[in-house]
Formats: sequence, C-alpha cells, structure tokens
Amino acid sequence: MDHTEFRVKAKEMVDYIADYLENIRDHRVYPGVQPGYLHKRLPTEAPQLPEKWDDIFKDVEDHIMPGIVHWQSPHMHAYFPALTSYPSIMGEMLSSALNVLCFTWASSPAGTELETIAMNWLGKLLGLPECFLNEKNDSPGGGVIQTTASEATLVSLLAARTRALMELASLNPDLQSSELLGHLICYCSDQAHSSVEKAGLIGLVRMRYIESDENQCMRGAKLEEAILNDKAKGLVPFWVCATLGTTGSVAFDNLREIGEVCEKHSAWLHVDAAYAGSCFICPEYRHWLDGVDLADSFAFNPSKWLMVNFDCTAMWVRDSTALHRTFNVNPIYLRHENSGKAIDYMHWQIPLSRRFRALKLWFVLRSYGVVGLQKHIRESVRLAQKFEALVLADQRFDIPQPRNLGMVAFRLKGDNTLTERLLKKLNGRGYIHAVPACFKGVYVIRFTVTSQRTTNQDILDDWNEIKKVASEILVDMFGSENGNIVIHKKPRISLKETRELNATFGTSLLLANSPMSPKIVNGTHVAICDYEQVLSSCAQTFAQLKMEPKDSPEMRRRVRGIRMCGKKFSLDSYMDMVQGLMVEQSLPQCSEEERDDASNGSSPGEKSSVSTSPATSSMTIKHDSNFDMNQLQVPATPSRQYRSKSIDVSLADLKLDEATVSIDMKNNEIVITPTGSKKIDDQVRFNAAEEKLNIGDRINQAFENFQSSLRDNHNETNDKIDDKGDESNSKLTIKGPGSYIKKLIQQFSEGPFESDEPKPDVEKAVSTQSIKDRADAICKKCFHYKGKMNN
Repeated sequence: MDHTEFRVKAKEMVDYIADYLENIRDHRVYPGVQPGYLHKRLPTEAPQLPEKWDDIFKDVEDHIMPGIVHWQSPHMHAYFPALTSYPSIMGEMLSSALNVLCFTWASSPAGTELETIAMNWLGKLLGLPECFLNEKNDSPGGGVIQTTASEATLVSLLAARTRALMELASLNPDLQSSELLGHLICYCSDQAHSSVEKAGLIGLVRMRYIESDENQCMRGAKLEEAILNDKAKGLVPFWVCATLGTTGSVAFDNLREIGEVCEKHSAWLHVDAAYAGSCFICPEYRHWLDGVDLADSFAFNPSKWLMVNFDCTAMWVRDSTALHRTFNVNPIYLRHENSGKAIDYMHWQIPLSRRFRALKLWFVLRSYGVVGLQKHIRESVRLAQKFEALVLADQRFDIPQPRNLGMVAFRLKGDNTLTERLLKKLNGRGYIHAVPACFKGVYVIRFTVTSQRTTNQDILDDWNEIKKVASEILVDMFGSENGNIVIHKKPRISLKETRELNATFGTSLLLANSPMSPKIVNGTHVAICDYEQVLSSCAQTFAQLKMEPKDSPEMRRRVRGIRMCGKKFSLDSYMDMVQGLMVEQSLPQCSEEERDDASNGSSPGEKSSVSTSPATSSMTIKHDSNFDMNQLQVPATPSRQYRSKSIDVSLADLKLDEATVSIDMKNNEIVITPTGSKKIDDQVRFNAAEEKLNIGDRINQAFENFQSSLRDNHNETNDKIDDKGDESNSKLTIKGPGSYIKKLIQQFSEGPFESDEPKPDVEKAVSTQSIKDRADAICKKCFHYKGKMNN
C-alpha cells in the first residue's frame, strides 16, 4: 500500500469506524459462535504473495465481525466499561503513525513531558494530594501511565517488597534475601480483584485475605487483627491493597481506617480504584477518597470510564525512588546527557519500551473538558439508578448489596441455580451481555452501564428482555411467572393515616407524565389545596401567569376527570384544569389591537372574566359588518361545550321576570332592559359568588373596574330615566372587547352568528325563563355580575 492508496483506504476506514459506532445497536452484542469457528474459515498458513486490501477487508466483514463482542454497545453490561471516543481514536491514529518509544526523555522528549503534564492534570481533577504530583524538579512523587491496573498492582507490590527486604537486610545482615522473602506477607480484601492474587504469585509472597463486612468492605479492625496474629508468628507485613470499587459489588474499603493501620505497622498501602477512580472527578463522590493522603500509591483506569481507549492506566506514587530501586537498569546505550534532570519512565515500569499513550489522554481531556467528563459520569450513574428502581419494583428479583455508581448486582429470589440459568439464557440469546459475581455464597448478575451511548430506552429494553427470560424460566420450573414467590399486595394507606403518622407530611397528586396513574409522594414543598381556596390561589398567580392553552384529547380527558372526581387535587392540577377549560370553552385570544387597548386601561378582570358557559335559549344579535378582521373569527358551528361543575354556583338572589336583551356589535356592548314595572336594584355586585367561592382580595381587585363600570352605567341609566320621567325602565349595559362580546353571546345562544347581517335596530323580546337562565349562567361562569330586579 503506497501513499496514494493509503489516503483513499484510510478515509474509507474512518467512514467504516464512524458507521460502526453510529449504528452499534444494529449488532447483536454477544456473538453466536462456538470455539474454533475461525480456524475453519481462515487458512492455516500465511499467504506467499501480497493480497489486495479490498480482499483483506472483505474477510474482516465475513469472518472477524461475526465473532466480535461489541463492547461499545449500549446493551453490553458485562465486566466494567472499556470505552473509547473519537478524540481517543484520533490520538491512537496519530500515536501509531508517529510510533515513538518513550522509555527515556532522550528517546522522546515530547512524549515524556506530555505524560508528566497529563498525569498532573488528571491527578488534580481527582483531588489527589500534592505529594502525588510532579510539578517541581525536586518532587519525590509523580504519575506514570501503565498498561493495566494489574501491572500497576504488581509494580507497587514489587516496589514495597524491595523496600521491605532492604530494611530487613540492614537488621539481619547474615540472612540471604531468599530467606528474608519467606517472612514477608501482604493483605487484601476477600473481594479484591484477581490481579492482586496474581501479583502475590509473581512476587513469591504470602497473601492474606481479610474478611469483608456485610457491605463487602475491608475494615481497619479486621486488618489489624490479622497483622497482629501474623506478627506473633514471626511474619513481616509489608504491603496492603485497598480496593475502591470492588469487582463484585463496587464496594469501597474504608481507606482512612486501613491507612492508619498501615502507617502504624509500616506497610505500603496501594489503592486499586480501577473502575471507580474515574468518578472522583465529580466532587460528590470524593468522600470515598478520605484517607488517600495515607496511601503510598494509587491507580485507576481512564480506559474504563473516561473514554480513553485501552490501554491506559494512571498510577501515582508518593516516592518514585522506591520504583527506581526496583526497576533501575542503566546500560550504556540507554544513558544520555540529561539523565537525572528529566524523568526516564523506563525506571517506573517492568518493560523497557512504552507507547505514546499520553497523546490520547491529552486529546480526551481537552476535547471533553472537566464539565463534559463529569456529565458523562453522572449520566451513567443516573441510568444505573433507573435500572435499580426497575429491579426493586419487581418482587421476583432481589438486590443483595446496595448499588454504587454505575453497577447493579441483582438476582432472582430463590436458589442460586435460578439466577445461573437466567444469566446463561440471557447471554445465549445475545441481546444483552452480562457476567456473574459471587459474594458470601450469593450468586448475582452484574449489570454495569458501560456505554456513553446508553439511553433510557436502552435500559427499558434490557429490563424487558430480563423480565421476559425470567418469566419463561419460572413458568418452566414452577408453572407460574412468579415462580415460588408469593406476591404480596402493598397495603393501601389513606392520606389521613399518613398525616397521623407524620404531621409534617406534605403531599401532591402528581399527574404529569402519568395522567392515568397518580402517585402520592412526599413533598413538603407542596400541599393539598382545599377546594374553597382553589380560585383564590389561582387568582394570586393570574397576574404572573401567561396562559398558553394547548388543546389535545388527552388534556380534555384529564380535565373532565378532574372535574368529575370528588377528590382534592393540588394547585398544579387545578391550574392545568383552568388552562384546559380555556381551550374547552374556546376562549378567544386578543388581537394585537386588543392587547394594546388592554395595556392602556383594561383590567385583568375584564380579560379573564368573560369566560363562557352553554345555555339553551335564543336571541337576536346586532351584527356590524365592519368589525375588525384581525380578531378571532367565530366558527359557523359551535364546538361542543361542557358545564364546569367545579365552579357551578347557585345565585338564588338573581330575579329577572321580563327583559329585553339587545347586542350592539358596533359598540361592543350588551344591554339588558327590564320591561313592565321591573327595574335594576341600586347595587350591582357579586357578593353571593364571592361568599360561595371564597374569592380573595386579588380577584376582587381584578373585577373592581368591571363592577365600577356596571355601577356607572346603572347611574347613567337612572339619570336618563329621571330626565325622561315617563320611562320607568332602567338599563344595564355590559361592555367588553368585540371578540369577547361575540364569543360570550355565541356560547349562550342556541346557534352561531348568522351569516346575513341583521337589521341594526331590531330588538327581540325573549321569555322570562330563558333570560333568567342565560343571565344566571353568565353569572355562574364569570363571577362578575349579579343584579337584582325589583318590582
């Protein structure tokens, strides 16, 4: 492949990678192949002649991809995360192209110094003590990038062993190192990773496993008890491994207690935080780091949770000279003139050569920033919390240990064989992939949120898959989806009983997102709104509320349900009902001109009070053909209306025996004129509605202008009657914006406005009962008018 072909094929490879990651959900996460499948597909010997790149890559699609476990899939929940990202991939591309070996400063100055800088950045992000950083020339500590956490554990054990042997040799000069080695012993939790045990095997030292507590944590008291017993046998404790985020249940050893014990007995304390270490970039999780100042070394994997692709393990040591004493080799071909002035990382690790890993770490830190990385960690934890809630809601399942961070350990209730069979069948189906863990004889399935692409829907899909398979197993074994588990119905506790148990308990009926499944939740910031105070509470917020009703079948059903139900609802629910009624009653929206008029003097009460309600009667409408076309046009057929029972008030004092109603669309007013010997009382008020609805001061103020206008109209009418002398009837005039008047009459008439323009001066007398019903309905709905007709 030459430069020209590489440019083309490399771009195709980038497109292939992007397509693969973008469509990762299309792949079955766990392959359905058996051991030896690839041996049957590929030749037993390498080709003698060069092959075309297209043929090679075709075999990748045909033979390699069918056997891949898709670690980047959102349905991959096994082990711990092994994430990558586009910045990290590009870092690997560039590092592979440069292919520098960073074993000394002279072999790669930029590679060496970038690693020091990146490790200082990362150490500060985690909140590590300054003793682990290398920001000064005389700093004894510092950070180094190892290949894996297993290697970091081994490096720390070997460095601690060298230090212990040197101290013992100075006290026992007559004994050989091999004899002294037999007296050394190290410690870890019984929940520690298998790499700790492997490090002890490689280091040829005894390993003591400390029994963890009920939360799978190693405690200082148990550790010290074991150390004292071993000292009494002539053994020398030299190294302790504390785990922050165990493999089985993401448990955290008590670092402060363990550190104090190690300091007391001069033992090296190594902290293995392979998975959980990434979470310490979020301050809310750093309480688990309490005691890290007593540690001698600390390691975690950015290649797990920080989206830096494998391999990349960050390790810090308090005293780098301990590493130098263990791994220092200095042949002449590795010496350079700046030896001692700069870090030579070959003395910090087991191998000699090392890759330029700092480049991809640097790319990721800069591309995401602290905020982006914190958001990623918190989202993974949130999704794990969601899965935990789903498991706890199913009484067939159990979570033996509390969830920590992004991993949930769960099981089917009953014998371990049920959970084993569930896991085997889940992995066999291939839609999700998980692995088991076992602590204190309890077999569990580890469910880890591993991908930054995981969404809420992915969690729901995975849980549905688990429930489906579990049901099949339980039906097969017990003949029931519940197996041998007796499902107890949760007792219903009334709100009254809850308040008796806790006087400070505040409740709110939550209908948002689940209108058909209301839930009572603890919320001292909210309270049940008594029916009598609903309108008062609503009125207090009207001045600040911009009503934007959104009509939908769901909203209409919800409003009808609230109105028909006899229960008490929260203020939020009543506000939703008010907005729904605005849509339901087809409340017109003001035009721009009307908004201007309202801002220049119309009161809020005039705007909100002209809500309508249906009635059964007819009247003549005086229609002006020159009305503003910008106003809301009234439809030809009125929409179906519903009487609002929640605000239905009887106004027994309203008495209209005979009256004539005329509507003047040009002047936007309704005139009610009593006939015969009837006349309007001296007061026009709404006290009856106020008493029944407990309307507060604000709504009184809101309708004050309208009440005053009614009185003014009434007084003017009386003056005209006095002047005429022979006219015994008085008039009551209701004014408002044109569209509101039209809509008001529209709702209280039997039909819509007629298309033909009626004669302007025609007035139609209507029956006493229909006028009374219509006026009564107006008052019931609008709360702003109550008149008395006196003989």
